[in-house]
Amino acid sequence: MTVKMDIHKILELLPHRYPILLVDRVVELEENTRIRAVKNVTINEPYFTGHFPHRPVMPGVMMLEALAQAAALLSFASQGVKTDDKTVYYFVGIDNARFKRPVEPGDQLILEVTVLRAKAGIYKFKAQGLVDGEIAVEAELMCTMRRID
Repeated sequence: MTVKMDIHKILELLPHRYPILLVDRVVELEENTRIRAVKNVTINEPYFTGHFPHRPVMPGVMMLEALAQAAALLSFASQGVKTDDKTVYYFVGIDNARFKRPVEPGDQLILEVTVLRAKAGIYKFKAQGLVDGEIAVEAELMCTMRRID
């Protein structure tokens, strides 16, 4: 079954808010398998003020964070979990991160994340961010959800 999510559903599932919320829409989600989401990159993003004033480029760490948020949405939807004040989704590892092209204001970063494995509450994902069908960023991500007291 393919699921779609608008910003209202994303805000229900993710604890992130402006300026760190980096997923605008989910266009496809197959539980326990994959997600395809969208980050619309605009000039008013706060990091563009300093990165770089003469040639605005989305920082690589923000691209990775966007992919991790898409991965979190996939995990939450797959497990039927809604976050609350006692739930934190941690980014626990990044392997083989590569940046292939700059992402600039006006670009639409398509976030594609696939589950490689899930074991003992730790998920490993293959993740790619694409602009106009071209890979901008790719990595393997590891994430886990934990209850805090």
